[in-house]
Amino acid sequence: MALKRTPLYDTHVKLGARVVEFGGWEMPVQYTGILEEHRAVRQRAGLFDICHMGEIEVQGEEALPFLQRVLTNDPALLSLEQAQYNLLCNEKGGALDDLIVYRTGKDRYLLVVNASNSDKDYGWLDDHRQEGMTVENLSDRMGLLALQGPRAEAILQQLTEIALPTLAYYHCAEGRVAGLEALVARSGYTGEDGFEIMVPNEHVVELWEALMEAGRGEGLSPVGLGARDTLRLEAAMPLYGHELDETTNPLEAGLGRFVNWDKGDFIGREVMLRAKEEGVSRKLIGFQMVGRGIPRSGYQIAHQGQVVGRVTSGSYAPTLEAAIGMGYVPPELARPGTEIEVIIRSRPVRAEVVRRPFYRRPGKGSHG
Repeated sequence: MALKRTPLYDTHVKLGARVVEFGGWEMPVQYTGILEEHRAVRQRAGLFDICHMGEIEVQGEEALPFLQRVLTNDPALLSLEQAQYNLLCNEKGGALDDLIVYRTGKDRYLLVVNASNSDKDYGWLDDHRQEGMTVENLSDRMGLLALQGPRAEAILQQLTEIALPTLAYYHCAEGRVAGLEALVARSGYTGEDGFEIMVPNEHVVELWEALMEAGRGEGLSPVGLGARDTLRLEAAMPLYGHELDETTNPLEAGLGRFVNWDKGDFIGREVMLRAKEEGVSRKLIGFQMVGRGIPRSGYQIAHQGQVVGRVTSGSYAPTLEAAIGMGYVPPELARPGTEIEVIIRSRPVRAEVVRRPFYRRPGKGSHG
């Protein structure tokens, strides 16, 4: 199957990006280097092409009860222009995807889903659709850019009349950015303050160029998937296909706070409730290497010489100047301070379970 390209593919090539396959797309993994791009986001600002992400619109009188039934969280709690992290699960409680729901109108909701899952998610939602609502896949029509970092607000404010200082985290606003009709959300996947900006595909290049120009004096850098991964790992944000998949329920992944038990029935509730009452057989941990070595996805985790789990994500963390990772282990080994080993090139290397997130931005109580 031919790989897809975002509207910015030629722009990435001109910038000298190294392009790789990701979720069926040709995407930039780095421009100047992962370490440099990572630090740019932590210290100044970075601009990401995330047009590969999927967008699905659900609207109509029955949109809310429908979403309450197919999602783990409760969209009824959303005010207009507010967003909510959510999981889409199957009947066994396994995560089909993790996503963000935006309430963009009285009976209108926008779901931003993972790139590799957009067709699967749309099919699942359409199969469960009921009278009085519509489900529309906008993924091929809409483009999304992420502007992340401590200087993101100063850069974006140059291009819009939206009052960004009053736009709260996990809220959105419709307005003009660089003269283009856009949806601006205060959200992101890096652990820093920042925004995700949605425009029709035909305006993505124009938006990218306007943001890069506005950010010239603020040290804005284009950032690829490599630094996006190290940034999200420091913030301990799950990556679908690594921390989450159809065999993993939200409680195992430490995402129980995004399961609303009080809203009534929803798909997978019975299985998840049993797991809540009886306990899960494994838990997602964060760990930091004590010995020398970089953990990678798929490496075995051991305890006292016995293999007990696997690494789901791992890397050198530039901000912490340490090697960190996440993975699943039995619940009794999930307590911070527990010593484990990661098998690196057939050799056990010492590590310690630590609290997540690994990184919290200065002045903020939790990552966002």
